[in-house]
Amino acid sequence: MTADAGPKPPPPGFRVRPTRGKFSLHNGPSFLAEVDGDIRSGLWVLDRHCNGLGFMHGGMICAFADSALAWAVWSVTRRSSVTIKLTLEFMDIVQEGTWLEAHPQVKGVDGDLVHVMCDMVRPDGSLAARADAVFRSLRRRAAG
Repeated sequence: MTADAGPKPPPPGFRVRPTRGKFSLHNGPSFLAEVDGDIRSGLWVLDRHCNGLGFMHGGMICAFADSALAWAVWSVTRRSSVTIKLTLEFMDIVQEGTWLEAHPQVKGVDGDLVHVMCDMVRPDGSLAARADAVFRSLRRRAAG
């Protein structure tokens, strides 16, 4: 592994995603592309994202998926949410220097519960991981 020199620019259509706190700030930058309701997240796999074997750490893949899924939930509900269930299937390793995209899809909204899934793919279209989740939309608390 090499020291992080910083990410390359993202592919066309992607912009730096706004961060929502110290955790995502430390693990980023990540990128967002939105076209006609299709919201994709992207990430250059950097040295700090990798495990001791030199490929993307499973926990980082999970964190990236969780963030991408949350953006998809936000795009449909326009409400903040929390993850209440997240399962991940790892299909293959992701090497340092790889551009990884998350392609989320909201599968259904049932009251405050939002069912969502995403495929995490490499530029060649090969599947690196798949996530399935349930989020709970947060309600604003009454003032006073």
